[in-house]
Amino acid sequence: MSMPIPNDAAPRARSAAVFLLVLLLAGLACPGMAANPFITVASTTSTQNSGLFGRILPLFTEATGVAVRVIAVGTGQAIRLARRGDADVLFVHDPRAEQAFVADGFGVDRREVMYNDFVVVGPAGDPAAISGMDDAAAALARIAAARAIFVSRGDDSGTNRAERRIWKAAGLDPSTFDPWYRETGSGMGASLSMASAVGAYTLSDRGTWLSFKNRGDLEILVAGDPRLFNQYGVTLVNPARFPHVKKTPALVFMDWLTSRAGQQAIAGHRIGGQQLFFPNAGPNDGRTGEFHTREDF
Repeated sequence: MSMPIPNDAAPRARSAAVFLLVLLLAGLACPGMAANPFITVASTTSTQNSGLFGRILPLFTEATGVAVRVIAVGTGQAIRLARRGDADVLFVHDPRAEQAFVADGFGVDRREVMYNDFVVVGPAGDPAAISGMDDAAAALARIAAARAIFVSRGDDSGTNRAERRIWKAAGLDPSTFDPWYRETGSGMGASLSMASAVGAYTLSDRGTWLSFKNRGDLEILVAGDPRLFNQYGVTLVNPARFPHVKKTPALVFMDWLTSRAGQQAIAGHRIGGQQLFFPNAGPNDGRTGEFHTREDF
C-alpha cells in the first residue's frame, strides 16, 4: 500500500519545515540541490504524450519536494542526451540500448519500472488483411506484399527500433521499400496523425494510442505477439563520469518510481477505464518498497 500523506495542517507544516532543513543539509553533499531542487529526466515521448507524467510527477513532487523537468524525445535521442551528461536520469523503453548505456559507463543502477505493449494499427478497411493476426512479423510482411501505406516514425525512438526489429524478423529491410513506406521523423502523436490522415498502418505503443484523439478510422489490428512487449527502465546518469549530476534527488526519484507508492501511481493512470502502463519493478528495486516523504523527515 502507498504511504498516506496526512491532511492535518499542523503536522504538515512541521514536517515541511524539517523537510526544508534536510534539503539544505543534502545540498551540502549534493551541490545545487538546496538552492535548485529539481532534476532533469531524459525520457521518451510516450511517457509524456500518454499523460503518465502529468499524473505521477505532481504526486512525486508533493511527496518529496523535488521538481522534475522532462526532456521528451525519442529514446535514441534521449540516450544521446544522457551520454553527453545533459540529464540526471534516463527513463526510456529500449532495454538493449539501456544495458549498453550502463555497460559503456554512462549510466548506473538501471531498474525496470513498468511495461505495456506495442500494437499495429491500421484502417478499418484493412487492405493488407492483417486484422486478428498475433504474429507481428507476418503481419508486416503481408503489409509489404500488399504495398499498403505504412507510416514509420523513422526517428530512432524505442518504437522505431522495435519496428525495425520486427521487419528484420520478417526478413525485410525498410531501406529497400518503395514510397508506400513513409517515415515522419517525428514523435508518435504526429505519426499517428499522418497514418489517420492517409489511411495507413503504423506501429504504436498502446499508451499513446489510448490517449490519441484523432484516430479517424484507425483501429488496433494486431496485438499479443511477444515481440510487441514494451519494457520501460530508469537509469541514473553516472555521477562519477558527470560530477554535475544531481545524484541525491535523482535517486529519490528512482526510489519513488519503484516504491509501492510510485508503482500504484503508475497503475492508476487510466484512460476510459483502460490501464496504460503496468508496474513491474523488480524485487531488488525500490529498496524496501518505501521511499522518503516529507513526513519521514
